[in-house]
Amino acid sequence: MRIVTLNVNGLRSAASKGFYDWLPREAADVVCLQELKAQVADMTAQMLNPPGYYGYFHYAEKKGYSGVGIYCRRQPDRIIEGLGIPDIDAEGRYLEVQFGRLAIVSVYLPSGSAGEHRQAAKFAFMEHFYPHLARLAQAGHEVILCGDWNIAHTEKDLKNWRSNQKNSGFLPEERAWIGRVFSELGFVDVYRRLYPDATEEGYTWWSNRGQAWAKNVGWRIDYQIATPGIAAKALEARIYKAERFSDHAPLTIDYDYNL
Repeated sequence: MRIVTLNVNGLRSAASKGFYDWLPREAADVVCLQELKAQVADMTAQMLNPPGYYGYFHYAEKKGYSGVGIYCRRQPDRIIEGLGIPDIDAEGRYLEVQFGRLAIVSVYLPSGSAGEHRQAAKFAFMEHFYPHLARLAQAGHEVILCGDWNIAHTEKDLKNWRSNQKNSGFLPEERAWIGRVFSELGFVDVYRRLYPDATEEGYTWWSNRGQAWAKNVGWRIDYQIATPGIAAKALEARIYKAERFSDHAPLTIDYDYNL
């Protein structure tokens, strides 16, 4: 089973940069997308259902903002759109598909970098999301949460960690929270399990400022976070950088598992 996660930073933009030419070459079973920046009226047939895939989406109410989607090779047994929390669901941040005893989630945590009001919204999301994660951990089936979590967990996960300790994405409270997802709830950072010492090769996002991409001044904020059973079946992870569809790079992980 091959799973891809990518923050597309606008699905129409990613399409114009060759995303749908790359997609069949990657031959993934499931593709999780974040930050669609589109509503259903904006979606072309290719975006809705690329050849060989069924598409499912949770759009934000605000135009040109947020939204998540999942492409699946086969139709899931169940689809869950949103968390049941109106303020959060209005921003289109959670979509879950279930295949038997495996659930795959596309999740997009808020960014707090736009100011204090958005950081407060991010903390509110984290507060509401943690009990949901606890329920997933205790549900008795396997779960893979794919997405842009907008948090770099450790100093290995971003280039300029010293100068970012007071910036959203690397705040002590954020790092402690995602640490609890691993230590208290038992979820596994799959990329980090495979490559415990990786630093610069693991980055998935680069600012558009100051030649960050050219200099590889990046952050690892896109994850596949899984329950221990399915995490143990991960074989290999890759971050695709040969082409740029977004300011994020696709993270692909192969699992020894038949969907």
